[in-house]
Amino acid sequence: MTVELHAPQHRHHRERGHARIFAHDHALDGPSWRDLVGEGLAILREMRHTGRRIHLGPVPLGDGHPVIVLPAFLCSDHMSRGLREWLKALGYAVEGWGPRVNIGPTANAVASVDAILRRCTEAHGRKASLVGYSLGGVLARALASAHPDRVRRVVTVCSPFRLPTASPLEPIYRALAPLHNGEHLMLERLTAPPPVPTTAIYSPRDGVVAWRSCVDASGPERENIAVDGPHTTMLANPRTLRIIAERLALPEPIG
Repeated sequence: MTVELHAPQHRHHRERGHARIFAHDHALDGPSWRDLVGEGLAILREMRHTGRRIHLGPVPLGDGHPVIVLPAFLCSDHMSRGLREWLKALGYAVEGWGPRVNIGPTANAVASVDAILRRCTEAHGRKASLVGYSLGGVLARALASAHPDRVRRVVTVCSPFRLPTASPLEPIYRALAPLHNGEHLMLERLTAPPPVPTTAIYSPRDGVVAWRSCVDASGPERENIAVDGPHTTMLANPRTLRIIAERLALPEPIG
């Protein structure tokens, strides 16, 4: 079921010349301790069932267009390997992020995703769809805003693109902040939703980021879909996978 929500409008503060990423004035409720504990339990359950098959039933096959998958904060392509292999089996030309770990919007990261998009769209002669998990989805939306002529659609999974957000990972993000010299460019590209079809998958039980920051403003070609489950195992959630397959199989918008 598709549910359109209006996330609360938050003031955009400036901190050292940049839009503030994290809320500190209670403008946004962060994940609860119960949901944070749930994330840890979900990881333990997933570790016990590593390698299990997920049965989805029939899903639409791909049409061969390129799909770029961008990983979460502190993750690399290893985290999304299962999703990428599955999308390849469906018939898409899948590209990853590369061997490096996503430590946030460094200048190299921003330049690298730009180069990946340019390379794969020129090689296939078609627009690419972007699938981003958590922080990877924030980068995906920024990329689509910068290059709408190269992007077919964007699917984000638990991605806090409506700033500010709240997260227990904030201390780690702030420790890496001196490396984020591409952050201002990413934030500038997030001032408005990308001019391409977008699907935002979010979880009201998210224990990693404030789920309301993962919900898009209502508008044409934008949808928000709630999926019940922990943030950390969302890419193994059958409902998430089905939504991704169904949205990627939609025809390319005309115009």
